[in-house]
Order: sequence, then structure tokens, then C-alpha cells
Amino acid sequence: AKVPIVPAAILFDLGVGDAKVRPTADCGYRAAQSATDGPVAEGDVGAGAGASVGKLAGGARAMKAGLGTASITLPGGLVVAAMVAVNAVGDIIDPTTARVVAGVRTDDGKALADARLLVRSGATLRRGGPNAGENTTIGIVATNAKLTKVQASKMAQMAHDGYARAISPVHTMGDGDTIFALATGTLAGEPEMLAVGALAAEMMSEAIVRAATQSKGLPQLPSASQLGGR
Repeated sequence: AKVPIVPAAILFDLGVGDAKVRPTADCGYRAAQSATDGPVAEGDVGAGAGASVGKLAGGARAMKAGLGTASITLPGGLVVAAMVAVNAVGDIIDPTTARVVAGVRTDDGKALADARLLVRSGATLRRGGPNAGENTTIGIVATNAKLTKVQASKMAQMAHDGYARAISPVHTMGDGDTIFALATGTLAGEPEMLAVGALAAEMMSEAIVRAATQSKGLPQLPSASQLGGR
């Protein structure tokens, strides 16, 4: 007998909104039934509704993030795309400028503190560090190339570089960072894994930035657009 392996991950956002509202199996069925090939909604939707970032100094100085997407199509027909829900401990960094887009705020909450500078300064952050299990960045990378399981795993592995480029610090003891990978196999020919993996990382970093910039924010969790992070 074959035992199906169903990969899954969760995003902890019970501190935002009503913690009694929980997804059920019906939500999964309804999501699948309503899926389309149109533009994907971004920002404070779906898994991104309660996502936040910049929690090195605690939730009181955090900011709102959400769901982001990015994709690219090469002249030869190769498509690589990423979608990510960002609920990270660290700051969101725009790799093209190295500027903080969203993250831990200053004591007065009116500006970005820059987690990179806080760590370098030896500043006293949240006692004990971020709580394990309360933060995570969950993403998926997809391509139309035909990949084996090993190649799909490699694409996901390389896509984690996108996390490192756009989140600082990342992969902390308080984060449960995960990336899933899938391939439709509709593009004929042998895949060029170097390109697939490299583009997966680029699309992931772009999607992470969009997860922050497309958020509208909440009263106690301002967004990048509200605080002027980008």
C-alpha cells in the first residue's frame, strides 16, 4: 500500500484579530473551488491577514506584513514563480537597495530601528529572544519545468537564499521557515536547474518585499506604506 505524504505548515497569528476564528477542512475545499488563473490577491489576505514582522523587540514594536507573489517568464518559455506569507521575527529588506522596508520600530514607534544595527550594537532585545512557534515565513516556488523529486527539493533549497536576501535576521530559533516546491512539467526538455534555482531565489525575495509593501496595516501594526519604509 502507498501512504500519501501531505506536506503542511501553519502560520501563528492568534495575536491579531479574533483568536477564536480558525480555519477548517471546509475552508480548504472552498479555497480549491474558488481558485482561478487570474491575478493573485496580495497583502492582508488569506494566510497574510494576520502576518507581522520585526519582532526582535516584542510585538509592540512590530509591523504588518502579509502575502506576496512574484513570477518571471523567460524567452524560452520557462516560468518560475513564488508566493509567500511573511510572519517573520526579522526585518524585511529590499535586496535592490539594502534598505529596510518593514520591521522593528524605534521606541516611539514612528521610525524603523533596523534590526541589523540593533544586533551589531549589542542592544538588549526581547528577553529570551523570540518565542519559538510564533513566527514563520511560509512560501512556495513553482515552475513549468519537468522536475524530479530531487530537483524539486533542490529548487526549494536554493529558494531559501531568497529568504536570506530579504529577511534579516532569518532562520532564527523563533522562526519556522518553510518552502514548498512544485513543478507542472508542461515545459518540454531537460530543466536547467541552475536557472530554475537561481530564479526561484530571486522571485522569493521579490515576493517577500511585496508581502510587506502590499499590506495596508492595522491600528497597532503599521505597514511599510504608512511608516515610509519604501
